[in-house]
Amino acid sequence: MNFEILINNLTNPSLLFFVLGILAVRFKSDLEIPPTSAKFIALYLMLSIGFKGGQELSHSEFDLYIVWALVFGLVLSAAVPIYTFFILRTKLNTANSAAISAAYGSISAVTFVAAASFLDAQGVTFGGHMVAVMALMEAPAIISGVVLLRKYSTKKKSKGSLSKIITHAFTNGSVLLILGSLVIGLIADEKQAEGIKPFVTDIFKGFLAVFLLDMGISSGRKLKSFFKNGYFSTVFAILVPLVNGCIVAVLSYWIAPAAGDRFIFSILAASASYIAVPAAMKLANPEADEGLYIPMALAITFPFNITLGMPIYWMIIQSF
Repeated sequence: MNFEILINNLTNPSLLFFVLGILAVRFKSDLEIPPTSAKFIALYLMLSIGFKGGQELSHSEFDLYIVWALVFGLVLSAAVPIYTFFILRTKLNTANSAAISAAYGSISAVTFVAAASFLDAQGVTFGGHMVAVMALMEAPAIISGVVLLRKYSTKKKSKGSLSKIITHAFTNGSVLLILGSLVIGLIADEKQAEGIKPFVTDIFKGFLAVFLLDMGISSGRKLKSFFKNGYFSTVFAILVPLVNGCIVAVLSYWIAPAAGDRFIFSILAASASYIAVPAAMKLANPEADEGLYIPMALAITFPFNITLGMPIYWMIIQSF
């Protein structure tokens, strides 16, 4: 095992700011990022990733490679909730099992951003189409979670129709912005696009550091109450992403042999949604406990992936 990759990741300034955020909560500091600033930075990160992906995609031909990558992402997103749902039902009720399985079938755009930064540190690029793959992986997981809920729930109640929930998945702010930015980057004139390159590229890592500081503060606040739920949810929030990421790190070789694309697939499979899925579950599954599935994704899975998960998936990709 190449521990140098692990050490380099753990000493990444962005990650260290995330740790600082957790420590600030632990030491009961009044440090915080104003909500409006945090929202702006999140929007900036989505815009930057989407636009750069569109620019990369504009230099590529739309071929079977891209088609298979999109299909693989959609299948992966729909399939993960199915197997995780039945694992969760051994310990949790149907409502919580459906919400958690949907979260782990879906993706975390912020983890994707961190993964892009990790690859940049390794000097490796990934295909612009992977941005589209990421955005399209939100809806299938939500659909699977809702279908499982309606099939196995005795109450079978929700506040919204399936079509309304699917529409919400695609019009969610982060998904809409990243898809819209992808399209703009794809069709933008290359010379004109050079004008905003300093904005979408040069200051990206600085904004990422501030955003991860805010994420650390948010995670730290949720950790204390989360651990009261027992060991099962904690073990699940670590082992399931690890298994998903490791398996996809190998399987993706036959779909997307480029190392950067395989790594993105791995992190998408390993990440969990704490923005789009909770918003959808409020409509479809109001009985699910937000105090359980949001901290699982944000306070356990997210820190695990950006500290230990990414180096592990990368080492598997390099070895296979």
